[in-house]
Amino acid sequence: MSSGERTRLLLIRHGESEVTVKQIIGGDLSCTGLSPLGRRQAEALGARWARGHEPDVDVLWASTLPRAIETAEVLSPSLGDLEVHTHPDLVERRPGEADGVGYQEFRSLFEWTGDTHPHLPLAPGGESLAAFSYRTGRALYELVEGHPGATMMVVCHGGVIDIAMRLFMGLGMNLQFMLWTLNTAITEFVTTDEPGVWRLVRYNDAAHLAGLPDRTDP
Repeated sequence: MSSGERTRLLLIRHGESEVTVKQIIGGDLSCTGLSPLGRRQAEALGARWARGHEPDVDVLWASTLPRAIETAEVLSPSLGDLEVHTHPDLVERRPGEADGVGYQEFRSLFEWTGDTHPHLPLAPGGESLAAFSYRTGRALYELVEGHPGATMMVVCHGGVIDIAMRLFMGLGMNLQFMLWTLNTAITEFVTTDEPGVWRLVRYNDAAHLAGLPDRTDP
């Protein structure tokens, strides 16, 4: 393994998606993959890895949403043509009936007032914040415990990275903060000598996007 005794976790947010360009909530039903800009972002990250200054990756994972799989497939050649393994529990918060609904329509259709209660679903048939946190947290721990000493890259979503920050830094769900993770940005954690304690190496590293068009992406 490339990282010796330490386990290294590289979380990559997918490239810009078609659902973001269309300003709709993208779940299993509506996600159609990357926008042209999103593909360029993924290619830029791949080129950064190909230059040889980033950690060697042993295992490549992606959520099952097309925007994450496509990003991972673009990255794979720069990682030694690693196989893209998918995990259904790495997907973004499941939107239920809000899947495919426009951002502007969402609040009026579902009377959304924010995550004032962790057990309220995003929309009927959707996931609550508590359920989302449990599902993604369990998946991430399964990955790191199943690959001790490995360097893993996980191509996922902004919400999953939010949960990872709380999980690995021991912040809990009640602490209020807001992250703005950029498309294809790198977030890196590594284990320490203290069991169960992780070190945050970097968050939101998107230096490879220099020169690409900037698009606001909530």
